[in-house]
Amino acid sequence: MNEGWLALLQQAFSLLLSLDPDVWSIISVSFSVSFAALLITLIPSIVLGFLLASYQFPGRWFVTNIVQTLQSIPTVVIGLLAYLLLTRNGPMGDLRWLFTQQGMILGQMMICAPVLIALSQAAFSSIDRRAWETARTLGASWQRAIWTVCRELRVPLLLAIIASFSRILTEVGCSMMVGGNILHHTRNIPTAIALETSKGDFAQAIALGLVLLILAIVINFAVGSLRGKAMPRSQ
Repeated sequence: MNEGWLALLQQAFSLLLSLDPDVWSIISVSFSVSFAALLITLIPSIVLGFLLASYQFPGRWFVTNIVQTLQSIPTVVIGLLAYLLLTRNGPMGDLRWLFTQQGMILGQMMICAPVLIALSQAAFSSIDRRAWETARTLGASWQRAIWTVCRELRVPLLLAIIASFSRILTEVGCSMMVGGNILHHTRNIPTAIALETSKGDFAQAIALGLVLLILAIVINFAVGSLRGKAMPRSQ
C-alpha cells in the first residue's frame, strides 16, 4: 500500500460525499436487506421470547437451548444451511431465491431470530410478572398487555433490536453464500469490504467501513441517551 492513510481517507470521504453510485448502491442493498430481515423477524421473535420467559410448557427447555445454540453458530454455517434450502434441489429451490436479495433476507432472518428471541427472553425474565397480571386483571387484551410490558422494557428491548440489527448488517458468510456478491444487486457492505480489500481498493473499503463506524457511534449515543432517561424512573 503506497498511499498514505490521509490520502486514503480523503478518497473515502470523496466517494461518500460525491454520492458515488457504486458505493451508495452497496449501502442501499445492505440497509434494505437487513431492515427487511429485522422487520419480518421482529414481532414473532419478541412474542416467542415473551412466551419462553413467562410460561412453563412442554418443550420449553428444548426450545430455549436450541435458540441459545443457534446464536453461537457461525454465520457461514447458517449461510450453508440457507444455501442448501435454496439450491435447485433443495426444499425451497422452486422459489429461485439463490443469489437474490430474497435469499439474503431469508439467511439474515435465520441469524437475527435467535438473537432477538434470546435477548427478549432475558428482558422479559427481568420484569415483575405482576405487571403482566395487573394489565390482564384490568381487562387489557393479550396484545395490549404485551404492549404494556414492552413499554416498561423499551430500553432492553431496544438494545436487543440493535444487537440483532448489528449482527445481520455486519455478517459476511451468509450474504456471500446465498447472495453471491453481485454488484447493484446483492453486494452489501461486509461483502464489498472483503472484496475491495482483497483487490487492494482500500479507499472504497474504508468508505464503507466509515458508514458502519458512523452508524455504530450514532446508535450507541442514542441508546446511551435513552438509558439515561430511563434510569431516574427506575430509581
